[in-house]
Amino acid sequence: MWFRLVMLFLCLSRTEPAKVWDQQQTDGSYSVIPQQHEELTAGFRTQRSFSGRASRTVLGGGLAINTLPNNMTHVVEDSGKYYTWRSFGPEDQRTQDLWFDMSDVRHGQVRVHSILSNSYKQAVRVALSFDFPFYGHYLRQITIATGGFIFTGDVIHRMLTTTQYIAPLMANFDPSYSKDSTVQYLDNGEVFVVHWERVRLPGKESEGAFTFQAALYKTGRITFSYRDIPLSLTVIGSAEHPVKVGLSDAFMVMSSTSQSPDGAQQTIYEYHRVEIDMTKITNSSAVELTPLPTCLLYDSCELCLSSNQSSGCSWCNVLQRCSDGMDRHRQEWLDYSCSEESKDATCDDYFRDDGFTGSSVAPQTEDITPLTPGQRGCKKDDQIFMTGSDVKTESSTKSKGLSHTGIIAGIAAALVLLLALILVAVCIHCYPTGSSRLYLIQRRKSYWPSMKFQNQQPGYTEVEGDGHEKYSIVEAGPC
Repeated sequence: MWFRLVMLFLCLSRTEPAKVWDQQQTDGSYSVIPQQHEELTAGFRTQRSFSGRASRTVLGGGLAINTLPNNMTHVVEDSGKYYTWRSFGPEDQRTQDLWFDMSDVRHGQVRVHSILSNSYKQAVRVALSFDFPFYGHYLRQITIATGGFIFTGDVIHRMLTTTQYIAPLMANFDPSYSKDSTVQYLDNGEVFVVHWERVRLPGKESEGAFTFQAALYKTGRITFSYRDIPLSLTVIGSAEHPVKVGLSDAFMVMSSTSQSPDGAQQTIYEYHRVEIDMTKITNSSAVELTPLPTCLLYDSCELCLSSNQSSGCSWCNVLQRCSDGMDRHRQEWLDYSCSEESKDATCDDYFRDDGFTGSSVAPQTEDITPLTPGQRGCKKDDQIFMTGSDVKTESSTKSKGLSHTGIIAGIAAALVLLLALILVAVCIHCYPTGSSRLYLIQRRKSYWPSMKFQNQQPGYTEVEGDGHEKYSIVEAGPC
């Protein structure tokens, strides 16, 4: 009796988490297609059925996602932090200027992704031909999803719709419903455009098809353009899939927890979100988002602390990085205790701590190797001297002198060995019947092994004088 009650309690306790995970799977679970399975066609669409069983590149169970609460999600045009945006209606000329005609070959080669065009809730990673700045971070790869958005995170997980996205119109689109629905993109080196053509919503197919696109410019500017919006976005509904228009970014940190098997859990924290007013998304409309300077833009202490374009910037001398602590490098910022190091500190304090004298010119960041966390508390053995723009260390001068001495000694030893060999050869030639030459002739076959090249082995096999091979094989090791 007690055993049945315990089993019933366990079953009931597991029901609610199962429902939560099932809702998460329904809300925004995407399968990411590996790059080796990508099928690209130019100018046409391949008709094929897709089972939706592509292997997933996901993070394991030690992942948690923490997003901003609902009362912190609105970011208006005058936020002045990361982006500003403007919307344009059907009467604005700017709307037509921002639209990319995918049939115009002058924009570049258009690729129609056949798998995305024939599947539902799928995503594919695509490489960019240029470094795209997003929230101050330079991206070289993005993930295109069938649901009308682009995922920008480095770690691929199931809940792509949660954060780290560029969403012209995130919704529950199913391109596999109609043969006229396609997902296309082009990259001409200056702009990367993703185009969703005539995609429909499940259960609302009769309402019409949506056509829109997102353009990522090399300068960091982002534009959303809309040609066909048959439904108001406020009535689409987000029960089966989130409905969003805007941007989002997050950082990942490691935190210790008792729930994770290895004692550590990776948590994704959303630190900023831009939400566009959905009432402005209509037929023949557009949105233009302009990036603002971030702390990551500055590569020196002076520029970082004196900047009036970005607020809250601090200089971490160990990492040689300017940041406000809220970006994708958050884990390093915590590991190196940059917040404590930069508190009430000035650039002169860093120069005095490093032993700089005379000139106020700071060394270039690329000539400085950042310390690892284990080396941060170690004492410096090298005294640094600066003359003009040249930076030299005492240990480097000593190492150069020792290296020169070693080279000279090696050359001298080689000359002595060569001279000894010449003398031995002359003696053998002049005294052919001498004891040395007779000793070499007598001992040659019995005790001097020879080397035989084996085609089957990557090295040589040692052979005895009688011609039998040894059991052991000697392979050539690394030089």
